[in-house]
Amino acid sequence: MLISLTARALSSSSFLSVGNFVKHLPTINPSILKLSLIPTRKPTLSLRRAAASSTDSSAAVGGTGTPHFQTLTSHQKHQIRLYIDSLLQWNQKMNLTAVKEESEVMERHVEDSLAIIDPIRNSYLSRCGSCFEDLSVVDVGSGAGLPGLVLAIACPGWKVTLLESMNKRCVFLENAVELIGLQNVRIVRDRAENLGQNLDFREGFDIAVARAVAEMRVLAEYCLPLVRVGGLFVAAKGHDPQEEVAKAGRAIHLMGASLLQTCFVESHSKYGQRTAIICLKDSPTPRKYPRAPGTPSKMPL
Repeated sequence: MLISLTARALSSSSFLSVGNFVKHLPTINPSILKLSLIPTRKPTLSLRRAAASSTDSSAAVGGTGTPHFQTLTSHQKHQIRLYIDSLLQWNQKMNLTAVKEESEVMERHVEDSLAIIDPIRNSYLSRCGSCFEDLSVVDVGSGAGLPGLVLAIACPGWKVTLLESMNKRCVFLENAVELIGLQNVRIVRDRAENLGQNLDFREGFDIAVARAVAEMRVLAEYCLPLVRVGGLFVAAKGHDPQEEVAKAGRAIHLMGASLLQTCFVESHSKYGQRTAIICLKDSPTPRKYPRAPGTPSKMPL
């Protein structure tokens, strides 16, 4: 709580005279004076090393290897750091990510999530609409909030739905959203197959994104029923997804969509790049899709 002195208290009419003030001063113990005159010690070597280590750690997070992170505002950078801290703390008691180091989370997860924004922007503005600031986005199989929560921070005008079926992960996401102070995120605990048949959500999003969830033909059935006609489905994939994409051609077509483009983005992953597979929703998805929970993964189209 902030306590301030009011002007009224400072301007009281009953002032002490200098004589009375000195007269009422308490007797000062000389030993206290000696303590106050002891010179301040210089930091020990161990303390200096600890401070340097802390500075180096802060510099490493968001350093030269994070070009997309560097484009964010200072407030957004602070939000990202809050997210990373929360992720690593919760990761000690539940399996949210295999990555254990702060710098690795930044480079492999946050940067990868931010890297798909430009391809999405270019595709959306060229094929879907003239405004990129006020979009409705669903992150299917959000897990630890990647990429959806990072996108919500980087694009505060977006309304982002994090779809996750596991309760414990939803608890983490709710905690992270509250900690960061995000007002543009909602968390839905359900399966994609159920949400895709729910008329409150079906074909209600401008964009559906997914990262590290399933193979492309399964993702198509999970995500495209949620996308409006004229919207986008974006799958963040590895460095060489051509065979996977080719197998998904039929599933993408059955969902009423077409492959728009495959964009390569720089990455700190093993191969130095990842891909964003972007599909355009051309027509409504037939009502029978998505199929019952579990069916798309067991019997891919």
